[in-house]
Amino acid sequence: MKVVVATRNRHKVREIAALLAEAGLGVEAVAIDEVAPRAELVEEEDTFEGNALAKARQAAAACGLPAMADDSGIEVDALFGAPGVRSARWAGEPCDDGRNNQKMLRELANVPAERRTARYRCAAAFVDPARSLEIVRSGACEGVLLDAPRGSSGFGYDPLFLVPSLGQTMAEIDLATKNRLSHRAAAFGALALAMRKTDRKK
Repeated sequence: MKVVVATRNRHKVREIAALLAEAGLGVEAVAIDEVAPRAELVEEEDTFEGNALAKARQAAAACGLPAMADDSGIEVDALFGAPGVRSARWAGEPCDDGRNNQKMLRELANVPAERRTARYRCAAAFVDPARSLEIVRSGACEGVLLDAPRGSSGFGYDPLFLVPSLGQTMAEIDLATKNRLSHRAAAFGALALAMRKTDRKK
């Protein structure tokens, strides 16, 4: 089955394609820009789940194919859950990881290490209009935000996001490791399980 991935973030496309391959769903992931480069993906909901479902619906309607989407971000306890759904655009438009990370460092400048706890959250959605099927699942990954970036892999807040069990940031680990423990891995793993259950009910 060919499935459109409703994101223009090439890093996300790469991670999602790897997660789907590992799940063994027999799904061919295609980036939306390969199928409908002019399709608009609007994110106006106030939850990760709402945004993921909205983008999957928009992509499916634009491409005439089943679609997947995710919405993710970081919640910082010392900032009362911010930036949350506004994570990608926290420092303003256009989205810029470097500026977002610099803003995070400024916001946490006077926050001690023990209070710099945070979590990545992700909601993953699958929409297949032909079957009137919509599935949404969520996942999270707990961590601590450092006072300086480390690592050159990943994207978003990965250089600041330390995974305590590994002693490494998300930007220091390889993709295979990240796809075992990340918020996106948890969300898409749960989504794949739900899709398998749906297929067995056919």
